[in-house]
Amino acid sequence: MNAAKRLEIFQRLHADNPNPTTELEYSNAFELLIAVILSAQATDVGVNKATAKLFPVANTPEAIYALGYEGLCEYIKTIGLYPSKAKNVIETCRLLVERHNSQVPDTREALEALPGVGRKTANVVLNTAFRQPAMAVDTHIFRVSNRTGIAPGKNVLEVEKKLLKFVPKDFLLDAHHWLILHGRYVCKARKPQCGSCRIEDLCEFKQKSID
Repeated sequence: MNAAKRLEIFQRLHADNPNPTTELEYSNAFELLIAVILSAQATDVGVNKATAKLFPVANTPEAIYALGYEGLCEYIKTIGLYPSKAKNVIETCRLLVERHNSQVPDTREALEALPGVGRKTANVVLNTAFRQPAMAVDTHIFRVSNRTGIAPGKNVLEVEKKLLKFVPKDFLLDAHHWLILHGRYVCKARKPQCGSCRIEDLCEFKQKSID
């Protein structure tokens, strides 16, 4: 895919949704971090239901740590893999208090040193909370990038690096959210909604299928 096509794609996505953001509900960087940790292999809807009960009671590292493992489990037991997530969240809260003055760090190295925080989670926090040009490649972004031809790659890291290189600079900060939403609601895994897709005429998957 050439640069002109990529520019047109992101211009259209921007025109349709000028201020895209995550569908996880949060009010500060710490709440976002916890929500993203909980969202691994879970839906945003499911996480939001749990955090809607958790955050009014505990939304600081000290408060969640004070709940303890068993106490936290009561709030998040509707989320998949909640036992391991609860352990990670409790330990992350302890480290935030002890090492970071209860603040969420704004560097990849410090974030990835927290339990339950891998590269993708760190990228979400860096991009969404701190507005850094990071690209969290989930299953939706991986699929859209490959299917459309925007940034094809054999693995997540390859797609991430290509997106950071190829997405026009003016759209880089919000590209993460546009691509996730496009993959979640339009460019679906099994039945892509090509007929109602705003970038259908620019998509190389569609062109290949016609050829």
